[in-house]
Amino acid sequence: MRQITIRNEYKALLLCFFFLNATQALAADSDKLIATYTKELSKKVVAWRRDIHQHPELGNRETRTAKLVSEHLRSLGMEVQTEVAHTGVVGLLKGGKAGPVVALRADMDALPVTERVDIPFASKVRTSYNGKEVGVMHACGHDVHTAVLMGVAEVLHAMRDELQGSVKFIFQPAEEGPPAGEEGGAKLMIKEGVLAKPRPEVIFGLHTFPAPPGVIGYRKGGTLAAADSFKITVTGAQTHGARPWAGNDPIVVASQIVMGLQMIPSRQLDSTLVPTIISIGSIHGGLRSNIIPDTVEMEGTIRTLDTTVREDVLQRIHTTATNIAASAGAKAQVNILPYAPVTYNDPELTERMLPSLRRVAGKGLTEVRPLTPSEDFSFYQEKIPGLYFFLGVNKEGVGPEEAASNHSPLFYVNEDVLPLGVKALSTLVVDYLKQ
Repeated sequence: MRQITIRNEYKALLLCFFFLNATQALAADSDKLIATYTKELSKKVVAWRRDIHQHPELGNRETRTAKLVSEHLRSLGMEVQTEVAHTGVVGLLKGGKAGPVVALRADMDALPVTERVDIPFASKVRTSYNGKEVGVMHACGHDVHTAVLMGVAEVLHAMRDELQGSVKFIFQPAEEGPPAGEEGGAKLMIKEGVLAKPRPEVIFGLHTFPAPPGVIGYRKGGTLAAADSFKITVTGAQTHGARPWAGNDPIVVASQIVMGLQMIPSRQLDSTLVPTIISIGSIHGGLRSNIIPDTVEMEGTIRTLDTTVREDVLQRIHTTATNIAASAGAKAQVNILPYAPVTYNDPELTERMLPSLRRVAGKGLTEVRPLTPSEDFSFYQEKIPGLYFFLGVNKEGVGPEEAASNHSPLFYVNEDVLPLGVKALSTLVVDYLKQ
């Protein structure tokens, strides 16, 4: 009996050894193919990026970009849907073998920013935004995201016979938010069925960020902050500036509310848990130096990295503003405008895919701290497990503290890193489907 048991254990060890070696061999073969195909099309990816960068379009208006994307996907023989959530494009690549569905997402919209980067393909586009004439620029790297995913589509198409499942390519409009009065972005994509028929098991995406070239940043759990904006209207009673007691000064009340709101993250929340930010971006009230006005309006943003903390903060903002106003005999109306929940990388999925990212980035794979910008990729992650990671795009030798940040008119992308983005997303898909 003991001899049989030892033989069985020996067989099990041999099978395990064989499986590990076979898996490593398959990964090595796939990596070589991905590297070869990526190298062959790297000039195309750069050309797509430059074309998109030179012709940026604001949210829900990405018609030219969508046409470029849809024509490319159709040239690869994919099933393609257009006009999803206004200008979104969805392509489905069916692999040669049965298996699950993996989704990949890129955002296509630009920002109302006038470009100041000295490059031959700089944007000269101008348009109207909120009633004002503005420049338009890909100041957040969405041109990179779109071009990289177009490249991934071509790489995986070339490998389709070996894919053990299908890939859904989601090119999304209006990540930066739709125009006033319109729906848009990831939320509308989901509403219009992008995560159905077929339903993906997981979703992957990347974002450019100011870090050295070759760096891929990741984080498990809460990675990018939830973002909510708010508007507070303080109503008092207008009077002469020389007789403040004859009215009720909403400017003084508003200033007290500003300071009171800063007490929430600094004194009311456990600062050892997750960072929280409440910032006032604008205050408007009054017309003359000697007239105390009736009303003051202020607007701001809230950034949180935990769902429970987010709900608590929103309630505290309402309580703080209304109580401070009431204590002065004034009134405060608080309107919260949600944008996106926390971008939450599924810990199990992230751990599972780290070897894939490590093979691509090597020593460039870096665990990052929580980041306070936000991303509507989080809406997909509320429905299915997702992994969102970061691609360093600085010039060689330029550190994070020296580079212009996303949304700056000086935001610069080192195009040498585009192939790394293509390889990273392609490798994640191939490895996940093999597993």
